[in-house]
Amino acid sequence: MRLIVPLCTALALPLPAFGDPALVVGAVATQTGGDWTFAVTIAHADTGWDDYADGWRVEHVDGTVLATRVLHHPHVDEQPFTRSLSGVELPEGMTQVMIRTRTNVEGWDGAAFGPFTLLPAD
Repeated sequence: MRLIVPLCTALALPLPAFGDPALVVGAVATQTGGDWTFAVTIAHADTGWDDYADGWRVEHVDGTVLATRVLHHPHVDEQPFTRSLSGVELPEGMTQVMIRTRTNVEGWDGAAFGPFTLLPAD
């Protein structure tokens, strides 16, 4: 199974202003055996250490946190950027997930992105 979300181009996506949440602009999930790897593409107007996207997480549609990816530094000159998280175990039968972003200024975004549907492999 896999999850595919279209990737918006950087030119078509206006970047948020200072203090705004980071935006998920693309995501792909691939299942290997019982584990999943999520590759999430994020856009945020990182200005340096004072304001940057510092994480994202995979959630059940009910808000239960399933996995968290910490981002350890700003991505000022790399927008949008993609980071992966492997070894994610999802409950059997789960067909949808949400992705929530975090910035070091705003904390966890109040609105998660999704739901994204896990699709069977071709």
